[in-house]
Amino acid sequence: MDKEKISEIRRQVIAAGLRLVEEGLVSRTWGNVSIKIDDTFMAITPSGRKYEDLNEDDIVIVNYHNYKYEGNIKPSSELKLHGEIYKVRREINAVIHTHQMNASTVAAARREVPPILDDMAQIIGPTVRVADYALPSTKKIVTKTLKALKGRNAALMANHGAVCIGRDIDEAFVVCQVLEKACKAFIEAEFLGGAKSINKFEAWMMHRYYMKKYSKQADENK
Repeated sequence: MDKEKISEIRRQVIAAGLRLVEEGLVSRTWGNVSIKIDDTFMAITPSGRKYEDLNEDDIVIVNYHNYKYEGNIKPSSELKLHGEIYKVRREINAVIHTHQMNASTVAAARREVPPILDDMAQIIGPTVRVADYALPSTKKIVTKTLKALKGRNAALMANHGAVCIGRDIDEAFVVCQVLEKACKAFIEAEFLGGAKSINKFEAWMMHRYYMKKYSKQADENK
C-alpha cells in the first residue's frame, strides 16, 4: 500500500473525529469514523481512545473482508458495521457512527423521519429509517442497519445513535449535519401539530438528482 496515501487518510480520519467533537456530534470516546482505502482495506478509529489524543499510528488499518489488522491497537468495536457497508455500498468511501443528540432522541422514540426538509431529501434520501434494536457490535445490528440504509445515506439505530455515509469524508460529515437538523426540525414540529412531509416521489427524485447530477456539478464548480 502507498504509505503517503495511508498517512493522508489517517490524518483525514483524525480530523473528522475532532470535528465531530467540536460540533457536539460525539463526546469522549463514543462514535467512530472510517475511510475506505481501496477494495480491501479501511482506516478506522481505535477502540476506547479520545479523539483529542489520537495520532496517526492510532488509526487502525483493517482488512474489511476478514477483519484482520496489524499491531496491538484494537479497532473500533463497530468495525464490522463499517466493513459491511463498504462491501454492500461500493460507491461509499466514508462511514461515521455518531451519538448526536437529536438523532439519538428520534432513535430512542423509534420514529422514522419523513421527508420534511429539501436538503434532507436531497442528501440523505426520501426518509430516514430506524434500524431495529440490536446489541452493539453484533451481527444483528449490522444486518438491521444495512437494511435501514438501503437507498439512503443515513439511518437511525434504535436506542443507540446514527450512522452516516458518503462518497468521501466531507459528504459523510454533511450527512451528519443534515441529519441532526432534520431530526431537530422533526422533534420541534411535533409540538406544532406534526411535521408535514414533502411528496415522497418528489423527495425520491430530489435524492436521485443529487446523487447523479448535483453533487458532480458542485465538484466541477470548485
